[in-house]
Amino acid sequence: MSDQRKFFVGGNWKMNGNKSSIDGIIKFLNEGGTNPNTEVVCGPPMIYLDYVRQKLDKKIGVAAQNCYKVEKGAFTGEISPAMIKDMGLNWVILGHSERRHVFGESDQLIGEKVAHALAAGLHLIPCVGEKLEEREGGKTEEVVFRQMKAIADAVSDWSRVVIAYEPVWAIGTGKTASPEQAQDVHAAIRKWLEGNVSADVAKSTRILYGGIRYMCVVFLPLYIVHLIHPTGSVTAKNCKELAKKPDIDGFLVGGASLKPEFIDIINARL
Repeated sequence: MSDQRKFFVGGNWKMNGNKSSIDGIIKFLNEGGTNPNTEVVCGPPMIYLDYVRQKLDKKIGVAAQNCYKVEKGAFTGEISPAMIKDMGLNWVILGHSERRHVFGESDQLIGEKVAHALAAGLHLIPCVGEKLEEREGGKTEEVVFRQMKAIADAVSDWSRVVIAYEPVWAIGTGKTASPEQAQDVHAAIRKWLEGNVSADVAKSTRILYGGIRYMCVVFLPLYIVHLIHPTGSVTAKNCKELAKKPDIDGFLVGGASLKPEFIDIINARL
């Protein structure tokens, strides 16, 4: 990893938690002795964003899990970058695999969100990744590069962007993305950035491995199977090996970010 790319660990809490369980997460994060050389950002459910920001150590960032592409309007259930900023927050996750494949968000919409969130002054964690049939069809780079183009075309300031790669094909399939497979895709993304944006952006942009672990049941057999056999996740057991790979600059963690083992993941590169 380049010296200029500070190790980064994000925790995506998904639709999990209540005040009692969140207090427990905040306690182990505030008291856990996190590595000062790692940048840490947590993404609680929208309704708890202010609650978490008030209680969590200020050295840890707080991210919204999503936002819309405009400042305000008749968009029931959405939040805007302006609202996120108004709560004193600086981060948002965009284009997560669940937003793409459960809620049907297109590359175009994600690009529009990226453009507006950056214009509003936020830092972003845009996500990319291929599904199982795309992986098996040899289309990993085609899919990931298409998603990257929609993001890159909308980026006005790469210093506020951290890319997350999620192997969607490892969700509930019994298949696991090895550190080598993850590194291969990370290296390909960095090479794409060099050829399509600039060498400086490729060298400085952090690319995270998105550990995927679902914690709730939705009415899709794919996800129900994954509850029984969670694969492809970043855990305390595999994080150090992943962190050694030269193009993996950190993690976007799912279910493990709700547990004390998240501290071990934050400290994967001590």
